[in-house]
Amino acid sequence: MARITLVDEESPEIAPLAREIKAGRRGSLLKVYGTLLHSPPLAKAWFAYLNAVRWETGLSGRLREILIIRVGFLNGSAYVLKQHVPALAAQEGLGADECAALASERVDGSFSSGERFAIAYADEMTRRIEVSDTAFEAMRGAYSERQIVEITVLIGAYNMHTRVLRALDVDLET
Repeated sequence: MARITLVDEESPEIAPLAREIKAGRRGSLLKVYGTLLHSPPLAKAWFAYLNAVRWETGLSGRLREILIIRVGFLNGSAYVLKQHVPALAAQEGLGADECAALASERVDGSFSSGERFAIAYADEMTRRIEVSDTAFEAMRGAYSERQIVEITVLIGAYNMHTRVLRALDVDLET
């Protein structure tokens, strides 16, 4: 059960921003935004930031979904997993078996070597915060510096996202 009520998206001080968010989310106001709109400046910044992280990088949709789902599993975020598995994952070419593999402790040959390096990097960032030189050098061998920055920010953003969702116990979308 959610710890914070959803805002009244029709209230005069919320309605303009709620409409903006809905327009950018295919017409719906996700519960995470209904919660965050208790603080309109944070909701607006969160929306812009996560949109940039997801849609304004050079990362492939497949890699982006792999990392989002992995962080979702590592942090036990049912909300993120329900949002991304299977629909968003499938749109980016991830099958059910690959999504299930992301829940396992060790990721197998379902993924390319570059994807496995990125998953290991996500694991270290999420579990330990510090990234070993070994993991970073593997990333350097597979990705450009821009891609490493974008991957790092994506993982960090979804660690933030999953932790806020869990702390506030935001209800799953129906």
